[in-house]
Amino acid sequence: MALSRIADHVGRVLGDRYRLIAPIGTGASAHVFVAEDVRLRRRVAVKILHPALAEDESFLRRFRAEAQAVAALTHPNIMRVYDWGEDADGPYLVLELLSGGSLRDLLDRGQLLSPAQCARVGVEAARGLEHAHRRGLVHRDVKPANLLFDEEGRLRVADFGVARALAEAAWTEPAGAVLGTARYAAPEQALGSSVDGRADVYALALVLVEASTGAVPFAADTTIATLMARVDRPLEAPRELGPVGPILERAAAPDLDKRLDAVGFATALERAAAMLPAPAPLPLAWYTAADELTELRDPTELGRSRRPVPAPKPGPAEQAAPEKGGRRRRWGRGPGPAAPADGVVAAAVAPAASEAAPSDAQGGEPATAGQAQEPGAGPKGRWLRRARWMAVAVVALLVGGVLVAGALRVATPAHALPAVVGQDVGQARVLLGHDHFKVSVRQAFDEQVQPGQVLQESPNPGTRLKEHGTVTLVVSKGPAPRAVPDLTNLTRDAAVKAIQGAGLNPKVQGQYSEDAVRGAVLDWSPRGGLQPKGSDVTVTVSDGPRPRTVPDLSGQTFDAASKQLQSLGLVPQRRDDFSDTVTSGSVIGTSPPAGSSAVRDSAVTIIVSKGPDLVPIPDVRGHSVDEATTMLSQAGLSVANVYGPSKRGVVFFTDPPAGQRVHRGSGVNLYTI
Repeated sequence: MALSRIADHVGRVLGDRYRLIAPIGTGASAHVFVAEDVRLRRRVAVKILHPALAEDESFLRRFRAEAQAVAALTHPNIMRVYDWGEDADGPYLVLELLSGGSLRDLLDRGQLLSPAQCARVGVEAARGLEHAHRRGLVHRDVKPANLLFDEEGRLRVADFGVARALAEAAWTEPAGAVLGTARYAAPEQALGSSVDGRADVYALALVLVEASTGAVPFAADTTIATLMARVDRPLEAPRELGPVGPILERAAAPDLDKRLDAVGFATALERAAAMLPAPAPLPLAWYTAADELTELRDPTELGRSRRPVPAPKPGPAEQAAPEKGGRRRRWGRGPGPAAPADGVVAAAVAPAASEAAPSDAQGGEPATAGQAQEPGAGPKGRWLRRARWMAVAVVALLVGGVLVAGALRVATPAHALPAVVGQDVGQARVLLGHDHFKVSVRQAFDEQVQPGQVLQESPNPGTRLKEHGTVTLVVSKGPAPRAVPDLTNLTRDAAVKAIQGAGLNPKVQGQYSEDAVRGAVLDWSPRGGLQPKGSDVTVTVSDGPRPRTVPDLSGQTFDAASKQLQSLGLVPQRRDDFSDTVTSGSVIGTSPPAGSSAVRDSAVTIIVSKGPDLVPIPDVRGHSVDEATTMLSQAGLSVANVYGPSKRGVVFFTDPPAGQRVHRGSGVNLYTI
């Protein structure tokens, strides 16, 4: 739509609130107007997107979601989105009005940035991107036309969220629109990969190179050639960029793992700026379309007449005309002494004239006895006349002082309020102090913003306020304090869940307890009250009874050993076993062995000696060797050797002899005949 056609929209009111005043310009996807917010009485910019987008349901869903998310961004380097809506001609956004033009305007006029100016612009843009990236928003279309300047020359990143919504819309942009974006796209966008905030950093690096040299790196004749030219190809920054050049190369690294993020980019540029001279002011392209409107009024004066208030008309001349013979008119007949021309002063002294003495009906002659004298006749009359003139002079001085003071108040200069939301309150005070504004601070809790940062500003940024006017700042006190939950009768897992649910940090420590089961909460600190979000809450949890050390019970009787284990909270059990070294009935040892750790109420086996394991040698005389071998094996013994003329003979003697008790498993010698 040509500018002449979009000018036909002037005078329309969107959403019963925004009156379109003048067109600023038109682009591939939107028309932009200066508008008047009739409720808040301020100027804004209204961007009306292409009418075809109103028929795209997928775009409208994305547009609503993105508009809500972007409207929540409050940062001095991000263009504010005040409102959004949908009209018959398409969706629209209500933005803050920035009069400094865009970086694109500056470049189109042949202006290039010095290294110091490049660093300054880069820092401000990167800080704005950093704020959005921390909140999960990626711009996706960083280019010179989306880097705007306010009336103080501060850079603002514009069109957050719009690029993503348009990318998913089922419509075709005019020829060249895609190429314009592709000039700054990151390699991962060319490959169709998912993108994060580092794609914005890459695009910003290319924008800064163009702003400093006039040429876009990797630009080619076609979109595909432009995109593919930068895949796996590092940026080579010109040497004239000085310390800024290597930073831009790192910000435009094709490898994502080696590329700077917005935080690192801003920090590196700030260090480079410290090595450069102070940058000269940018030769901004100020918009004048809004200022050229015949009746476009100051946003602080919307709804008021701009005509000057006329000064009070002076009162009629009240000088007494002389009568014939040079006499003055008497007080009772004339209008009184001459008054100043100022009507205010005349009104102030009017009561004094009403106090005049009555005059003689004949007029002119001095009064004799029984006749009133003319004022001024005699010393007393002259004194009264002087007193009245002195009163007039005093009143005139007082009224003049009031008028001068009022004129000084009217002449007090006014300034547009800078945007300080998102800044530290100390920095905000300094910035507002430059224009001699008074600052009133009110604190409020906020879950997202760090303590000391400005949450809200009243009046709104951009409002013109006279010097010494009061600006109210709402400053974050950080997240609201959290109540420590009651953990009585909870288990370890339940207590951890309750503390985390309250926004606090659980610190668990164990402690042995003879009374509480393992995992039960014994205590916590602090108990009750309010704590800052994320504060530690120490929870003491039962590890169960303290482990017992099994004592050495060797040589004791079973009964004595049992009593000792029971006194330790252990459960004794008995097992008898043979021992060649421990007498029968005495304790050989325990299982687990002495010195081991055992849980309270667990079983400990006491091993009691049955003495040596001895068996009698059976009488195998008269039996064959095979029979004797079987008999000895059944008795738990074995054949050691067979002596005699024939190993298949009959046993006539054993060694040891039959009936002697020997250790089980011992060998017996057989003698045969």
